[in-house]
Amino acid sequence: MTEEADWGELRALAEHIEAGEPLVLSEAVRGLLTRTAQQVGLTADDADQALASQSGAVTLLREVYRRIQDGSDRLSHALLGAYRLRDTGNTAEARKLFERLLSIEVVPLYRQQAELAIRDLEAGRF
Repeated sequence: MTEEADWGELRALAEHIEAGEPLVLSEAVRGLLTRTAQQVGLTADDADQALASQSGAVTLLREVYRRIQDGSDRLSHALLGAYRLRDTGNTAEARKLFERLLSIEVVPLYRQQAELAIRDLEAGRF
């Protein structure tokens, strides 16, 4: 999946920046930041504006990385909680976990996974 490959590259870049290395705004880095920004619910305009300056690009990188991490954590917690609830026969509360996640999640991939989990719950495949 392209998102995963891009996200891996983005994580590596974020780690370098957090270690104190400068962000070099090459065409490849600009492309990576533009793609990943859109993959986490930011617009191309948001990315373009951020990429107009070095500090904006670093802020964009950190925001994209934060959205990936936070969304992943939220989805993982919802899944674990839903499995526990499912095992006790409480699929209604399991569904509510995903509905709460959907009320705040901005990353399209994580939203899609939560929606699929709800469908699977309703179909008895979760």
